[in-house]
Parts: sequence; C-alpha cells; structure tokens
Amino acid sequence: FDLVRDKRRSVHINHVSEPPLLKKSSSCSTIYLDDSTVSQPNLKHTIKCVALAIYYHIKNRDSDVRLLDIFDEKLHPLSKSEVPGDYDKHEPDHKQIYRFVRTLFNAAQLTAECAIVTLVYLERLLTYAELALCPAAWRRMVLGAILLASKVWDDQAVWNVDYCQILRDITVEDMNELERQFLELLQFNINVPASVYAKYYFDLRSLAGANNLSFPLEPLNKEKAQRLEAISRLCEDKYRDLSKVAVRRSVSADNLIGLRHTAVVLS
Repeated sequence: FDLVRDKRRSVHINHVSEPPLLKKSSSCSTIYLDDSTVSQPNLKHTIKCVALAIYYHIKNRDSDVRLLDIFDEKLHPLSKSEVPGDYDKHEPDHKQIYRFVRTLFNAAQLTAECAIVTLVYLERLLTYAELALCPAAWRRMVLGAILLASKVWDDQAVWNVDYCQILRDITVEDMNELERQFLELLQFNINVPASVYAKYYFDLRSLAGANNLSFPLEPLNKEKAQRLEAISRLCEDKYRDLSKVAVRRSVSADNLIGLRHTAVVLS
C-alpha cells in the first residue's frame, strides 16, 4: 500500500488550482454542524465530491495511456442507443458524472462509505493497470468500481443482476466479465486499511472546500474504520481463494454475500 499511496495523485494537491473561498467557521458563539462524519458521511455531499474527483481525473488525464476493451463503451455499450462516432472526444462535466453515480447509488441504495471506497478502487485501478479515465471508458470504469465496492462494503447484498435492472440494456454476462477483469487488474487487492479510508475522506473534504462544496469536519470513528478494514481483508482472502478455482468461469463477488455476516475479530 505504501507504493500505491506514493504513486496515486492526491485529489486535492494535483487537481485544485484556485484558492478556497472564505466561509463561515465555528466560534465561541456560533457552531456549524451537520450529519457528516468519517464513519457516516453525508451521502449527497460525498457523491458530489467523488464525482468531482472523477471529473478532474478525466480532465487531467494522460492522452497516451492505453484503453482496455472491457471498458470501451463502443465495444461494450451501457445502453442500446447508438454510440456517437466521436464518443471518445466529449469530456463529461461534473453534473453529468454526478448524475450517473447518483443514479446507481440511489437505485441500489448504497451508502456514502461505499462512494469513498469506490474512489479508492478506481484510483487503485488507474495505478495498478496504468490506465486513465477517458471519455470512452469512464462510465464502465466507474461502474466496475461501484460494483466491487458495493459487494465488499455495503450491508445489503447487491447482485450483478440487480445492476442489470438499473442499466436495463446490459447483460449479466457483461457485468460478470467487467467484475472479473476489474479484480484481476487490481491483482485482487481489495483491502482498504482504516488509514487509507480516512485519508481519502479528508482528501475529499479538502477538494470540497477548494471548490465551495459543503463537507463539514467531524471526528474520526476509529471503531467503524477498523471494522471496515477487517471486512475488506476477509473479502480479499475470499476473492483470492475463488480465483484459484475459477479457471473457466467468472469469479463473481455474488459468492461473497454470506461473508458480510461473518464474525470479525479485530487485532
């Protein structure tokens, strides 16, 4: 993880060029609070910040980075609508990315924690596989990250077929293959230590502040972060076991549904 942390670009340092706007702060007479904490972040604000981080990745991408077929919307469209000939030229704006992510999260009833882990997996994919988020592939790359994060981190089971009910023109076979290749590109490393989760949370807060988005500060809940870390370790071990026996079939995270309720002993 040290290598990944060193190589990944901070969503704040590399993407923010303008100084943050002045805003109200707590004082002896006035305290500004909301319901956002590290362990229970506000869903709407978190998705907005994750979408903004994705937007900056697309905007600041390297133009000569390769594009894998599994993420190419021309080869694997998300809908039956004809893909425009210049589909790889139009960069999405922040609102378009936010609507795409919000639609998936609302329909699947995913949590704000899942949004943070989605960004962790997405940036890990970019680092491990030496890829870049580009107009031709960003939706499928984000979808793969959401698919994996929801299965590892969310309390409610989300099957691949559930996403096919949201994106009605995509097949279960395509979802399974997207999941399998995403995992292989991550080298089955889905473990997210508490320190990494917290770092992403505060990086997103810094990004929000620099772009005049609301993301108030609250103290870290260490117990919750440790629990999430332990769950991800268990899921990572399970994935590795499945990968050893899945030579000619999809290694689908649907097999991990029962793992969420496994007792976890924190060291």
